[in-house]
Amino acid sequence: MGPLPLTIEAKSSTLASTDPYHKSGQNLSLKTKKTFAAASMEAEKPFDFFRTLFEGTIAGGTAGVVVETALYPIDTIKTRLQAARGGGKIVWKGLYSGLAGNLAGVLPASAIFVGVYEPTKQKLLRMVPENLSAVAHLTAGAIGGLAASLIRVPTEVVKQRMQTGQFASAPNAVRLIVSKEGFKGFYAGYGSFLLRDLPFDAIQFCIYEQLRIGYKVAAKRDLNDPENALIGAFAGALTGAVTTPLDVIKTRLMVQGSANQYKGILDCVQTIVREEGPPALLKGIGPRVLWIGIGGSIFFGVLERTKRLLAQRQPAVQQDSKKD
Repeated sequence: MGPLPLTIEAKSSTLASTDPYHKSGQNLSLKTKKTFAAASMEAEKPFDFFRTLFEGTIAGGTAGVVVETALYPIDTIKTRLQAARGGGKIVWKGLYSGLAGNLAGVLPASAIFVGVYEPTKQKLLRMVPENLSAVAHLTAGAIGGLAASLIRVPTEVVKQRMQTGQFASAPNAVRLIVSKEGFKGFYAGYGSFLLRDLPFDAIQFCIYEQLRIGYKVAAKRDLNDPENALIGAFAGALTGAVTTPLDVIKTRLMVQGSANQYKGILDCVQTIVREEGPPALLKGIGPRVLWIGIGGSIFFGVLERTKRLLAQRQPAVQQDSKKD
């Protein structure tokens, strides 16, 4: 009786192989495995760290400057809405106030972010299982955001204080911040900035990358520029809405200057809720979602386009070696 189960199993296996329903099940299993194929496509390519760093830096800097220039007025309105306490009025003049100085920070910050994100993502995708690609994207986004924060925060401090009318020019802002608050004044609200931007960067890039993977599998081809832009808009708008309370807290801490109205993140939240009510934590959500949604569309559209153009400039020797 011992060999009987083995014989039955072998027969059932033979029958199952001719069963059309079993075949369809196998096809379904293969399709399921393919859902992660796009995530591993990059992992199968030879990993050139310095080229990935270079291309990411150029593409990130280009995308960041284009987005910031196009959408700066919406960002200014959002900042003034969030900074207004109680029934304070919003000033509609000077919506491009501080743009030049801000671009001086946005260019290197965006370049650093994508320059760190791309090689980190590529490395992590080789380390984690294919079905955990989202972890690689989340982690790479957070690491990229942390690296870029060293430039982002001083840039954001100067920009938002100019947007709220505290200074007339970027050089003037830098000089007065140093004289009144010292160098640490450029990192006012740094904790709240990280609290907002690290989750934001991680979630936004994870949503974007995962949607691209799913779309590639469904369409069985690479995405074109409008499709990348549409996915970027959705990822940006959704992430922007979810992180609005964190953005309000960050704005209040950054624009308070030497007045020190808030003692920290927790005190800022408690004061806002006590004096203005919980809805105040969603101030500026409309302009923020609009700004980041459109910004995500432009940023990811320009980013992918620039990356593709740079990839096409690879030496012909590399292409010949691939053919061999």
